[in-house]
Amino acid sequence: MSDEFYRIKRMPPYVIAEVNAMRHAARQAGRDIIDLGMGNPDQPPPQHVIDKLCEVAAKPTAHGYSQSKGIPGLRRAQANYYQRRFGVELDPNSEVVVTMGSKEGLSSMATAISAPGDVILAPSPAYPIHTYGFIIAGATIRSVPTTPDERYWKALENAMAYTVPRPTVLVVNYPSNPTAETVDLAFYERLVDWARENKVWVLSDLAYSELYYDGKPTRSILEVPGAKDVAVEFTSMSKTFSMAGWRIGFCVGNQQLIAALTRVKSYLDYGAFTPIQAAACAALNGPQDVVEQNRLRYQHRRDVMVESFTRAGWPIPSPPASMFTWAKLPPGFEHMGSLEFSKQLLQHAEVAVAAGVGFGEEGEGYVRIAMVENEQRIRQAARNVKKFLTEHAR
Repeated sequence: MSDEFYRIKRMPPYVIAEVNAMRHAARQAGRDIIDLGMGNPDQPPPQHVIDKLCEVAAKPTAHGYSQSKGIPGLRRAQANYYQRRFGVELDPNSEVVVTMGSKEGLSSMATAISAPGDVILAPSPAYPIHTYGFIIAGATIRSVPTTPDERYWKALENAMAYTVPRPTVLVVNYPSNPTAETVDLAFYERLVDWARENKVWVLSDLAYSELYYDGKPTRSILEVPGAKDVAVEFTSMSKTFSMAGWRIGFCVGNQQLIAALTRVKSYLDYGAFTPIQAAACAALNGPQDVVEQNRLRYQHRRDVMVESFTRAGWPIPSPPASMFTWAKLPPGFEHMGSLEFSKQLLQHAEVAVAAGVGFGEEGEGYVRIAMVENEQRIRQAARNVKKFLTEHAR
């Protein structure tokens, strides 16, 4: 009997989980850890969404198997969201599928459309599922930069010219997790032309669609005429409505890709619990003021974090979107590497951040800091960081 499992051998230890385990142990020991590591919203969903969940869950008929592709009302609600937000028309029957969060959707899509030996273009640094979803499916990853400048296009050009076999799928993620970089519609227009010319499918992860700041809304690749010929897009209820644990997301766009994902999911799951799907309908169809409130809350936290951490001696960039800032290690700490620095920060400053190396080789030298604590806790984190930096310097 062999204990050398093919897919497990291709997956290194999950670095993010290592720091999470340290944080959990510290809290179990009674220490007050300020958790800026995981992108876990600290606010509840809107009350009317919770009420809808309870209302539907109280019905005796609501507890059977649901629909793997999502109940019709929820698929219509997502199509309506795309129409009013991006001006994109979607057929809820053939161009929308409900997923158990965008992470499951991306993983199931990787299973549906890739085979051992296929080459997938994925960003680096990247949210782990963007690469490991395909690695688990047996494919091979060729990395491209996240920064949407001419180096990006040169990397795509080189990948198509020198990779055998030629890549079949490109993953894009803007606003980026972890780097928070954004793109404009002109970028997507160029990308759609490139994908059509090179016969490459595009999977766009738009999980942070509504967490944009300074009055600069994010764009969807599907806004580009003809994008549905080559692309699908993944979105999530997790951050927009503070519903991370509910595990509701969507994949929309190209009918062929949607059909493939739907077919694979029909073998893997029966869909999310029906009351959760009904509550998600209430979120999408109901008052949208909570979306703006969440956006303003994170924008204010961003400003507090940038100001207080910079005064503490750790200059960090102001992200244009998402719930993260992607920060270089503080001056004088570069030699530690991101994982050791994250461990030291947790141990001595009682502040948890995510080590950049957990997002790929290009993430080394950085950490991802989440804006998931209130302003008072963020300022306390900055004071702890200042003390840690000062003591290390001394």
